Amino acid sequence: MISLELNFNVLTRDLSHYLENQVKVGLFGSGVGLSLVLGFSAAYACYYLISVAKKPKLVVGGEKFNTFLKEQCPVVSETYYPTFWCWESRVQTLLRPFVTAKPGVSYRNELIRAPDGGQISLDWFDNDESGPYPDTSVRPTILLLPGLTGTSRESYILHMVQQCRDLGYRCVVFNNRGVSGEKLLTPRTYCAANTEDLEMVIGHLHRLHENAPIMAAGVSMGGMMLANYLGRKGRETCLKGVVVFSAGWDVFECTASLEKPLDRFLFNSYLTSCLQASVDRHRPVFEKHYDIDHVMRAKTIREFDERFTSRMFGYPTNDDYYRDASPIHRLKSVQVPMLCLNAADDVFSPNHAIPVEAVKQNPNLALLITCHGGHIGFLEGMWPRQSTYMDRVFRQFAKAVVEHGGNLRDL
Repeated sequence: MISLELNFNVLTRDLSHYLENQVKVGLFGSGVGLSLVLGFSAAYACYYLISVAKKPKLVVGGEKFNTFLKEQCPVVSETYYPTFWCWESRVQTLLRPFVTAKPGVSYRNELIRAPDGGQISLDWFDNDESGPYPDTSVRPTILLLPGLTGTSRESYILHMVQQCRDLGYRCVVFNNRGVSGEKLLTPRTYCAANTEDLEMVIGHLHRLHENAPIMAAGVSMGGMMLANYLGRKGRETCLKGVVVFSAGWDVFECTASLEKPLDRFLFNSYLTSCLQASVDRHRPVFEKHYDIDHVMRAKTIREFDERFTSRMFGYPTNDDYYRDASPIHRLKSVQVPMLCLNAADDVFSPNHAIPVEAVKQNPNLALLITCHGGHIGFLEGMWPRQSTYMDRVFRQFAKAVVEHGGNLRDL
C-alpha cells in the first residue's frame, strides 16, 4: 500500500509540475480549467495504479521450477506498468511496431536444403564481439522464431537479438519458407502444426556447435510451433529451455476471437492479405497445385487455411488441421523447461483459452499472465522505444537457462 501511495504521489506531482510549466493558465480563464485537468489527471492516475498496473499471475507446474523463476527471473514477481497512455489491448498491439525502435543488426544469411528439395533461410547474428564467450564453440546459441508472417526484421526479433548481443550470446532466426525474400523451390510453405523444418534446423544448429548450449524463443505462431515440437519430441531434443510469447493455444478459439467484427476489421483482414501476398509472390510454384484465384478471394485467416494451408499439408478438413495445430493438446508431453507469457486481454489468444490447468499438471511448464499487453505488445514506460516487458522476460529467462540451467535438471 505504501508503494501504491508513493507511485500515486509521484505521478500526480509530475503531472502538476508539467501542467504548471507547459499550460497557459489564461487558456483556462480563472484557473478552473487547470483544476479540472489536474483533477482528471489525478483520477486517471488513481484508476491506472489500482486497476491497470498489476503483478502478473504466475502458474507453475512444479515447485522446483517455481523457485528457479522467482530467484533467477525477478520480473515474474514485479508489477507490470503498461504505458499509461496506451495500455488497452488493441492499441498496444497496433502501436508496438511503430513506437518501438528497430536496433541495427547485421545478419549472416544461410540457406539450407530440406529433404523435399525446398530451402530454409536462417539469419545468423554471430556476435563475434562477445566478451563473455570469445570461444565460438561454446558460445550460447538462441534460436528465434517469428510470428505468422514475420521475419528476422521484425522489431520484437531485433530487440531479442539486442538482448542477446548484450549477454554475449549468438542468435539465429528461423525464417519460415518463402517469407524472407528467398526463392521458393517447392510448392510448400509452413504451418503451426508441421514441425519438420524446425526439427531439421535444430539438428543443424546442434551439429554446428555441439558444445554450445541451445535454447529457443518463439513469438505467436513461432511459439505455437515450438510448443508443438516439444510436445512431439519429449526428451529427444538438445534445447535446454524455451520461452514462448503470445502463443495461440487453441486455434479454434483464436480464430473465433479474430472473427468478431472489430478484430476482423483491425487484424484478421490485414493478416489474411499478408498471407495472400506471400502466396501471390510465389504464384508460378503454386498454380499447378492450387486454385490461387480462389485462395486470393479469402476474406479471413480461416478461409485462407481452408483453401490453402490445410490442403497443402494433407488434412482431410480444416478442423483436423486446427486440432493438430493447437499446442494445448501436447503440453502434457513437454519435457523441457518452458516459460510462456500471455496477456489476458490478447484478442489473438483469448483469456479463457489460456491453458492454466494443463500447465499445472506438468512440472516443466510455467505460465506468466499479465492483465494487459495485447498481442506481442507489452509496452511499458512513458515512451517505450527501447525496451518492453516482453524483452525483460526474455533476457532474464535466457540468462537463467544458459547460466543456471543445471538447476532445472530432472524437473
